[in-house]
Amino acid sequence: MKKITLFALLLCLNLNYAQEIALLKYNGGGDWYANPTSLPNLVKFCNQNINTKLNPKIATVEPGSAELFLYPFVHMTGHGNVIFSANDIQNLRNYLTSGGFLHIDDNYGMDTYIRKEIKKLFPENPLTEIPKSHPIFQGPYPFTNGLPKIHEHDNKQPQAFGIFIEGRLALLYTYECDLGDGWENQEVHNDPISVREKALKMGANIINYVFKN
Repeated sequence: MKKITLFALLLCLNLNYAQEIALLKYNGGGDWYANPTSLPNLVKFCNQNINTKLNPKIATVEPGSAELFLYPFVHMTGHGNVIFSANDIQNLRNYLTSGGFLHIDDNYGMDTYIRKEIKKLFPENPLTEIPKSHPIFQGPYPFTNGLPKIHEHDNKQPQAFGIFIEGRLALLYTYECDLGDGWENQEVHNDPISVREKALKMGANIINYVFKN
């Protein structure tokens, strides 16, 4: 029998706050506020193209707060240092094991720091690369080659890593991809429409996985 999580119950009840997403405000000095137009654009794209009913207002939530549990999807980005306190670790762990979903998008420069913090979250459950056959790459938009490349940076292949809890992808870490930059307003990075579309479609797949599975 499929486990019913707190977030699944909220979605079934169609409570308004179950249709909101949030940006994680973390400590350590990294620019958690990077890409300010990315999430609003992703929400707009999803509401227009995959029939979600997400609130266009993006909340800001801290990793150690009780409010974290109001948001089935939380996004985290930045370029620099990340530090989770002991309280942050415990709260994030409880959030993820209760059915929450955390998407961490390395905006270039975060990798060295975030991997150490993820290891603190689940020391017994390491990050694993997500196979291309995973549902998050299958629809509503197919990505047969896995995560798309949005920005070049070090010319490495984009990789999607995850933490799985009882078979459910609970934490997604996108590396050498920079989805958030592709979600930003066109004039911010001057990406071609085709690149922005790939980023938004991959973002829609993530949202779809969280809210419709």
